This record gives sequence, structure tokens and C-alpha cells, in this order.
Amino acid sequence: MHMVIYALVEASTENEALTAGKTVFNRLVGAEPHSCAIFDYFVTFDEEDTSVAGKARWGELPTAAPVDSEDGEDLLEHGWEATKEEFERNLDRVKEAIDELSDEEIMRDEDLARHAFHKVGAYDGPTIFLYTEHGTGIRHRGQLDRLLEESEELWIVPADVHF
Repeated sequence: MHMVIYALVEASTENEALTAGKTVFNRLVGAEPHSCAIFDYFVTFDEEDTSVAGKARWGELPTAAPVDSEDGEDLLEHGWEATKEEFERNLDRVKEAIDELSDEEIMRDEDLARHAFHKVGAYDGPTIFLYTEHGTGIRHRGQLDRLLEESEELWIVPADVHF
């Protein structure tokens, strides 16, 4: 399956931002030393030679955009809304499991209950759409707001990832 994730990186130019973004995505696909693969591979939106990923799959997204630009604000909103919706969807499944299943059924992973618990607690992967320049998943609004406040020149870089 594919999804678009976003790296929030400090940079002064689009090229710098793209390079920093690719470093984050390399870490998330296990291409960096001491990193483990969260996703299988990524394609950034500067790549023209693919007919199945990136622009071919998602349309024209900016290669990178300053977070405070119109494009950047749109990308940030997409990433945050997707994170929130995925969290709420999984949290609803967890609440339902707790209400309706016995401890033994949950332990057996009936209705994929434990899987939903795992997704609610995830630090990265298919339920997290925004990442810091260290490859850390942004899990809650306070974390995102702190990053936005503390950064001088924050850019957002989208990538199509497969998982």
C-alpha cells in the first residue's frame, strides 16, 4: 500500500530541504546505518521517471515548500489531518474492543483488537504522516506546535512511501 508522508526540516533553500527530506526518508526505509525499515521504499516529487509512484500516483505536489507558504500550509494540514483521522479511527476500534470483548478475546487478538492497540501506540509507520528531521514521528499537536514555534526556516517535503 502507498501513502504520502511529510518530513519537516530546517533549510534555507528548496534543494537543501529536499536533500534533508531524502535523509529522513532514507532513515525510514532502513537505508541509513542504525535505522530500521519502517517503510519499503519512497519516491519524492522531484522524480519524473516513474509511472507508478510520486506524481504519477498523487498528482502534482510541491517537491518541498516553506511551511509558512500556501503550499506548505496545505501539505502540513493534509499530514496533520491524516494523522488525526487515523488515530481517531484506531482509538474507536480500541474503545469498542474494550467494551465488547473479554480479556481472553483481546489477548487472542479477536477482531484485530491488539492490532488496533498497537496502531494507537505507534511512534511511526502507516498511522503517522509527519516526521521531524531526525525521522521521529509527530504523534500529537503539542509536539507539532513546538516544532513550528522553535524553527527558523522550516520546510515540508512530501514523499510517496510503500508499506
